Amino acid sequence: MSTRTTTHAALRRSLLTITATSTALAALALPATAAATHDRDDSGYTITINGSNAYPESITADDHYIYTGSIDDGTVYRGRLGSKRLDPFLPGGQDGRTQVTGVKVTGNRLLLAGAFTGQFFIYTTAGKLVSSYTVPDTGEKTLVNDEAIAPNGDVYITDSFRAVVYRIPADEVNAPATGTHRTLQVAYQLPDYVAGTSNSNGIVATPDGKSLIIGYWYSGALYRLTLATGEVRKIDAPALTSADGIVQRGQTLYIARSVNNEVATVRLSDDDTQATVISERTYPGADTTTGVTVSGDRLLVTNSQMNNYLYGAPLESSVFTVEDLPLH
Repeated sequence: MSTRTTTHAALRRSLLTITATSTALAALALPATAAATHDRDDSGYTITINGSNAYPESITADDHYIYTGSIDDGTVYRGRLGSKRLDPFLPGGQDGRTQVTGVKVTGNRLLLAGAFTGQFFIYTTAGKLVSSYTVPDTGEKTLVNDEAIAPNGDVYITDSFRAVVYRIPADEVNAPATGTHRTLQVAYQLPDYVAGTSNSNGIVATPDGKSLIIGYWYSGALYRLTLATGEVRKIDAPALTSADGIVQRGQTLYIARSVNNEVATVRLSDDDTQATVISERTYPGADTTTGVTVSGDRLLVTNSQMNNYLYGAPLESSVFTVEDLPLH
């Protein structure tokens, strides 16, 4: 058995307990969000992904393209806005990229988190490698999960197994595409990590550039990290267990809840200290909704089939998809 296969099998086994526990916690959390409306959205359409192992964990879009990536083999898929198909753009394994979770685009740079490999990649949107990164060699398990771009161009990255936030400065993001390799630098420490579970996951930078909003997958808590001081405070909000990808527009967060197969719309207070769940919506065919982004007046959500990936179970659908929904 190859090292790659052994590693993937071990990762799947280690996360089975997390998935089962999150399902139980989600059931317990329902009373806290009972005031929110629960909507079933039938007005969207499906975008197919041209890949048999796509397992699309995350999604992003710019003015021209939609991007997603495979946690199974690291392939990056791309399709033009308005298209109903995403095709391979960067092949899996290229530049040592064998897994992709968080995907973001900023200007002409494409950012890719490397999941359990502990890697992070920056490409040009033309497909040239700008730089690659690896987490510090501390011996700890790692899950480089998602990233956010601050208004000044700095990039902040979550690690679900390490209680830290990494930072890549804007000048490295926009450096020439030379394929330089660097070590990710720890910028901040995070609280309330539970060993052996997936903790910090989705992350966004507030529009004023002063803070980060970070969601915890296992507990469902939201935190605000003040960039100037490193202070981290828990936001007063209902627990949204299995909170995965997050996107922000104004004071509204759209949070993909993977185990729940829904997207929660959450309104932040003006000072980002409180949050209210406005709605929780799902749609026909929702299948482990791990990634979400906003493109114009549309909401794009990945049907990652991550549960099948983790369990090694037969696919519920042989075709991997993204759902395109009205934003409101």
